[in-house]
Amino acid sequence: MTKSRFESIGAYLPSAVLSTKDLLAKLAVPPSFDLEAITGVVDRRVYDSSADNYEDSFTLACNAARDALSRSSYEAGDLDVIISTSISRSKDRDFMYLEPSFASMLGKELGTEGAIHFDLSNACAGMLSGVYVLDRMIRSGAVRNGMVVSGEHITPISETAVREISEKYDLQFASLSVGDSGAAVIMDRSVDDADKIDYIELMTASEYSDLCMGMPSDQSPGIALYTDNRKMHNESRFLLWTNAQREFLAARGQTFADEEFDFVIHHQFGASAVVYMNALGEKEFGTPMPPALNVVEKYGNTSSTSHFIVLHDHLKDKAVPKGSKILMVPAASGIVTGYVSATITSLEV
Repeated sequence: MTKSRFESIGAYLPSAVLSTKDLLAKLAVPPSFDLEAITGVVDRRVYDSSADNYEDSFTLACNAARDALSRSSYEAGDLDVIISTSISRSKDRDFMYLEPSFASMLGKELGTEGAIHFDLSNACAGMLSGVYVLDRMIRSGAVRNGMVVSGEHITPISETAVREISEKYDLQFASLSVGDSGAAVIMDRSVDDADKIDYIELMTASEYSDLCMGMPSDQSPGIALYTDNRKMHNESRFLLWTNAQREFLAARGQTFADEEFDFVIHHQFGASAVVYMNALGEKEFGTPMPPALNVVEKYGNTSSTSHFIVLHDHLKDKAVPKGSKILMVPAASGIVTGYVSATITSLEV
């Protein structure tokens, strides 16, 4: 069966930088723990809120999409499908813009005449969910190529948290770790094993669905995120990934060690959590984990874009050699987890 590949990648990060130290200084009641030490987030990028250059979800997504197209072999009009996977859907200062679809508006802005377009929202696993769907569309022959794109104008939940946190421990503390960004990836058919998505599988465990919820605040105007980190970041939750991938590989007659991954990219929800997941993976798979690629210290948790912000950043720094085999592991509200195996050779920034 035909496989897909990552053909080009794009990203956009706002220029404004906000440190964790400066963000915490705005709180009426400081946390009872060292947020920077626990999350690893030193800085994050925040949107431009000026009247003449307001950076909303649509702006961030458009900039990332244009960046991907700038190094693609395809023009916008060549794309068969556009999949938008943003959690936040702000446009023209409306925070949640639902109709028409973001994908159709992005397609019109970019000039993708005749492309299929639809939105897909799956929390922080959004872009990988879009990749999952597009991979299946390409492998089935339904389309030749397409773009998965997301613009996350998500720091308004930090603004809500700063206004409302009044306890030493609050369910909105995770909101203080996020950053704004845009990311896009263009995919097409693989032509050799040096560039391919070998497999991508996702799963949802709904029994954890109430541990991280985004919704309008019940205290003030604005959007809020309520996360029970104590229950979210525990071994039983993380075992969903290792158990699923081990069973998948066993059905193929393989072990994790057989895969010989060069790097792993976890969702950027906290430096200590990534260390814990790697330690758990080493124990469960019975073999050392590959080096982890991270950017959480300088960009924070960029929600659905995080895996591709990490990949883009390390490609830009020439830290991912050609032919590298990469494992991507999502971790999203829902709870969504899974695993993506991709070999990358021609992808450049």
